[in-house]
Amino acid sequence: MAGERHDGVVQQRLPSLLEAPILFAHRGGKAHAPENTLDAFRLGLRLGATGLESDAWLTNDGVAVLDHDGVVRRGVRRHPIANCSFADLPEHIPSLAQLLDECGTDHHLSLDLKQQGIGPAVIDMVRPFGVDALSRLWLCHRDVEELVTVRAHDEHVRLVNSTRLNWMKEGPERRAAILAASRVDGINLHHTEWNGGLSALFHRFERVCFGWDMQFDHVLRPAIRMGLDGLYSDHVDVMVDAFATEYVPPGAIDIRRDLM
Repeated sequence: MAGERHDGVVQQRLPSLLEAPILFAHRGGKAHAPENTLDAFRLGLRLGATGLESDAWLTNDGVAVLDHDGVVRRGVRRHPIANCSFADLPEHIPSLAQLLDECGTDHHLSLDLKQQGIGPAVIDMVRPFGVDALSRLWLCHRDVEELVTVRAHDEHVRLVNSTRLNWMKEGPERRAAILAASRVDGINLHHTEWNGGLSALFHRFERVCFGWDMQFDHVLRPAIRMGLDGLYSDHVDVMVDAFATEYVPPGAIDIRRDLM
């Protein structure tokens, strides 16, 4: 059998839909530097990430910025980013344009859309950086209808439904069919919800499979073996090492399989 033991379980190796899984530095790799800062994003790429992840918000003057909580503190008061101008934000919160200027566009970029209706504005800020940048931009949202609206704005951007299994009242197979019909490129689930059968199901509909909160070697290695197409981790070094250990390119010989 083509497989290897992890915690006593034989796991078969399954292919990714992509040429290679995307290694996303979650919030820039928050285990290595203050999250969602330009320093973190730069370091995540230096450590070997092939993608960056963050959360996108829109200021009241129309600037897309990268922050997790979406609020800023002034003294004891908290102010939503949506109510602030970009000039009023702390310096550590970068704009999307600053990220692209500083880090380039040769990597993938995954952004959770944290406000309804901001997808088109985010796309318009990336568009001046070229079609290649748009084709490496993965916009994530839990609402499929919101993603359908974003798709109508651009054909090149990549769209991902970030959800949970228990939110899919119609079941995963029907959800996969809905995503395919809606031209939503993939699905993002917590690592505990993935297994080889589920990834094979979504791959049958040609939808990519992303997994988040993948912090440890014993989580990352099986995820690569089950064919997940994108991994999100705070620990970029651990993720890169797991990829180097487990990933077998398409058409290459899996020496470990042949030795079993």
